[in-house]
Amino acid sequence: MKVWKKVKINNQDRTIDAIAHALANYIYKDSNFNFLCTKYKITEEEVKQLKTYQTSRIAGLLLLYLSKDKVRINDIINKYKLYEFEKTTPEVEGYIEK
Repeated sequence: MKVWKKVKINNQDRTIDAIAHALANYIYKDSNFNFLCTKYKITEEEVKQLKTYQTSRIAGLLLLYLSKDKVRINDIINKYKLYEFEKTTPEVEGYIEK
């Protein structure tokens, strides 16, 4: 069975901005993103814009989550969910086998 370890933020900078940047880096690291950038000749400036956009969206979701604004979170889910999608397998660092 997989269980969560207790989450601790090691450094003292616990701002939404720092957490959003860390999550965006986590999403892009070791993904097919670098392959796609090479294949479609995406420039460094375009990559920077994409990461800035992604970080801003993550920060917005974090703010909604921390403020417990379930209505707006549900609105986003209902607006952007796709009705035909493949099964998702969560991939998260921090799982431990127990």
